[in-house]
Amino acid sequence: MTDITITESAQTYLAGLLEKQNVEGIGVRLFVSQPGTMYAETCLAYCRPGEEKLEDERFECDNFIAYLDQPSLPYLDEAVVDYVADKLGGQLTIKAPKAKQPAVAFDGPVEQQIVEILTAEVNPGLAAHGGEVRLIRLENEIAVLQFGGGCQGCSAVDMTLKDGVEKTLMERIPDLKGVRDVTDHSQRENAYYK
Repeated sequence: MTDITITESAQTYLAGLLEKQNVEGIGVRLFVSQPGTMYAETCLAYCRPGEEKLEDERFECDNFIAYLDQPSLPYLDEAVVDYVADKLGGQLTIKAPKAKQPAVAFDGPVEQQIVEILTAEVNPGLAAHGGEVRLIRLENEIAVLQFGGGCQGCSAVDMTLKDGVEKTLMERIPDLKGVRDVTDHSQRENAYYK
């Protein structure tokens, strides 16, 4: 089970918002968009009856249910949803320290190992050029990757892929047979090297 905290003040605030929707059984859905990247954002949305998914983790609150998106669970671990009232009304905050860098054990599935290595070792170096790389899927022991930011359209991306990313992943993960880049590099407007 994911270790998440929704404070009492946040539950009260969210219950008030949900009540205004006039929908019986409405809850909230908590998820991370672009998880494991420097662009990760933790999101909270209404979840009407029937919109929940079977694989969601249910988080029981006093007056509603929060549905935790299953693929987002490792990134939501240790998240805190809080509400602080102030003179202007207040602010709901969601702090998820693992949204951009999930804690994944190296003895886990190959996909998790790849994500951890990209997040902890590869992306910090690419970030210096405004770039990043993420795992799209694992296909027949081949890591299918997509570059973004300054790496998209960069003329040095082949060298980065072969000498940096592939070399690092292949050295660390014996079960991996190779990598493949599926990025559309024709978009060159933000490329680090044109």
